[in-house]
Amino acid sequence: MAKGSLLYITLGCAKNEVDTDRMRALLDAADYQEVDSAQDADAVIINTCSFLASATSESIETTLALAEEVKEGVRAARIIMCGCVPSRYGDQLPQELPEVSAFVRADEEDGIVAVVDELLGVERDMPSFIPNIKRTVEGSVAYVKISDGCDRFCSFCAIPYIRGRYHSRPADRIIAEARELVAGGVKEIVLIGQDTGIWGKDFKDQVDGPANLAQLLVALAEELRPQHVWIRVLYLQPEGMSGELIAAIRDTPEVLPYIDIPVQHCNERVLKSMHRSGSEQQLDELFARLRSEIPGMVIRTTSLVGFPGETDEEAEQMLAFMDRNSFDYTSVFAYSREEGTRAAEMDDQVDEDVKLERAQKALDLAEALGFAATASHVGETAEVIIDGIEENDGFSEFIGHAWFQAPDSDGAVHLDIEEACIGDIVTVEFTDSFCYELVGHVVESE
Repeated sequence: MAKGSLLYITLGCAKNEVDTDRMRALLDAADYQEVDSAQDADAVIINTCSFLASATSESIETTLALAEEVKEGVRAARIIMCGCVPSRYGDQLPQELPEVSAFVRADEEDGIVAVVDELLGVERDMPSFIPNIKRTVEGSVAYVKISDGCDRFCSFCAIPYIRGRYHSRPADRIIAEARELVAGGVKEIVLIGQDTGIWGKDFKDQVDGPANLAQLLVALAEELRPQHVWIRVLYLQPEGMSGELIAAIRDTPEVLPYIDIPVQHCNERVLKSMHRSGSEQQLDELFARLRSEIPGMVIRTTSLVGFPGETDEEAEQMLAFMDRNSFDYTSVFAYSREEGTRAAEMDDQVDEDVKLERAQKALDLAEALGFAATASHVGETAEVIIDGIEENDGFSEFIGHAWFQAPDSDGAVHLDIEEACIGDIVTVEFTDSFCYELVGHVVESE
């Protein structure tokens, strides 16, 4: 018999999705039932984001709106705020948000069963922490965290203060989790972390098994090879792109030739002020090497404009760098002055209107490059994973993504197929494109 009913709400990035999946699995094993409405829930677990001030505001606003909604519920659901906001502002929150019954930091989420039990008055003989519980994911794609935390302390970023110092997950746990997810029907494993390229650097003792990301990719591919699974890696910093890693991506068929490398800027002075390393020449050489050594290489990056002290000339330098490297996908952000970061205290803060103007220029260029990269696939044939059905004005169609499209980030493939199941892999000829989207004709299915 169910101990109680729970609603889950996740805000922010894929790493938060993984954390919510983990809490859901723990609570499922503890005999709690998931529901779809706050009015039907005994408790609501909201996993929050605090990467930017805007994300923090969204988390607070969503929580307050939720508090109003649960007042109308039959059960007067308790609200449990988890994740980044409690990690960043924990001491201040009980007074600021009396509507919330409990706050759970990101590093405390494995104890979620005990928190819910206490709030709902549930007593049990079983331990409230279940260390080896299996995640369940509905859909064709699953994110797997290989690390958490960050040691970079970029001057604009609050992540180290929220998530703590960098720590790698052991390879055996990563591989076991991926194996279980694939057994449940997942067709693509996306490896994520704050800085995936340096996975394993914090292993102090001699490691029995993979000791760096390149070795982990090879071991994971060998484990999953019989199941025909894609492996994608996100959030690689430039310094993590070793020759061994490049070779592993190139020579391991299961690992997609798709790399997400957030550069933020190319100007050496700005990078130094950001507490990042590198230079325009070094970055140019890296991207040229990737495209030279890995056939069909697809590159996603990030541009941060309006950083304190950035001049018009430096902003133009970044635009020229983006154009020259013809990135397939570029996420553009205007600098946000984040409380507690070093950059927030810097002189020469850029005016908001100037930041927005620079961001718009960068976005216009990013879209021009990205739309052209998407259109370049028209006429090609490639495998596509079916992700679901999209409804639009009474018209429905299957959508999926190709290897060169990261799920939830890079657009989709719209398919002229009448019957399919989520997770099916079909061979598609791309016949047209619009913005980041592709239209495809199914020519063969697995």
